[in-house]
Amino acid sequence: MSWPVHSARIIRGHRVASGLNGDPRFPGGTVAMQVPHFARLGLDLSRYHRGTLNLDISPLTYRSLKPRHIFERLHWHPVEPAETFSFFDARLLHAGQTHEVLIYLPHPETKPEHFQAPTTLEVLAPWIEGLSYETILQLAIDPAQMILTSSAALP
Repeated sequence: MSWPVHSARIIRGHRVASGLNGDPRFPGGTVAMQVPHFARLGLDLSRYHRGTLNLDISPLTYRSLKPRHIFERLHWHPVEPAETFSFFDARLLHAGQTHEVLIYLPHPETKPEHFQAPTTLEVLAPWIEGLSYETILQLAIDPAQMILTSSAALP
């Protein structure tokens, strides 16, 4: 089965995942702090850059169906509250190359701050040369795990 392909534009995020916002609560960024916890639970993220690509998929939004991985109430920080995370298989197509990536979804209902718009997906990817804000990519997502749809079509 082929995966549907959608255009997505790289946008600036909160820069917390990468640690580039300088928040002392998250030295090195939230992703670097979370990686050992996910590894302990069976998800190896060592091949991915320690930050996320924030992709604007508007006018579409997403609907989670069956994540590849879900980690409920994960205590990854010594002081911050536990969060639930889902991961979905996806591919980024850029400059003639296909990159295996994961959509990284901290569940909004457990997230204390740094919320994303419903038209933004966060992606964990290996380092990809030549990417910058406003770059247009093609995003393919496993349709058994997540679908993109018009926001008007969501219940």
